[in-house]
Amino acid sequence: MEEAEHAVWRSAGLDILDCGDNVSWPRIAAKFDFKAPLRFQDEFEVVTEIGAVTRSTIQWAHVLTRGETTIGSGTVTVVYVQILADGKMKSTEIPQGILDRLRAGASEGNT
Repeated sequence: MEEAEHAVWRSAGLDILDCGDNVSWPRIAAKFDFKAPLRFQDEFEVVTEIGAVTRSTIQWAHVLTRGETTIGSGTVTVVYVQILADGKMKSTEIPQGILDRLRAGASEGNT
């Protein structure tokens, strides 16, 4: 799911590791509901969309499929933080320009 999220970032012309000085996107929650087994070296598709958005968080929604079979669905929630001089993190407002570009990248059907 994280690789699919990064594909959306790339499609949006952005780099999650290069969003500005002293900012980061740590994961704060993850959930996945399995519907069918996925075995080692199985090829599968991940459809990724932006789910819920708050002032400082994005919930990425993912559906994994193998052919016509739904493997499962899940979410990963990330928070946009500023890294303070003492190393602590403080949530901060996601810049609208980044959010707009990510929405555009996700709507292009990245998997």
